[in-house]
Amino acid sequence: MNAATLRSFPGRGTLFEETYLEGKAESKAESILSVLEKRGIPVPEVIRDRITTCTDLDTLTLRFDRSLTATTAEDLFADA
Repeated sequence: MNAATLRSFPGRGTLFEETYLEGKAESKAESILSVLEKRGIPVPEVIRDRITTCTDLDTLTLRFDRSLTATTAEDLFADA
């Protein structure tokens, strides 16, 4: 989610916003894991935990993009 969207988000700074953003992060994490699974790439539990506990949407978007071309689950964290 970009900064402009966050500035204009109805209910900004509320529990509603927090819950909404948590849901987006969970959905993005599930998408990453799904892509890796469909591509036949094994995901060790430690990597799965790193993906599912991340709440930063920009980071998750980067990892999703990497999941499309990664050859291992570890490739998602090449810069970490």
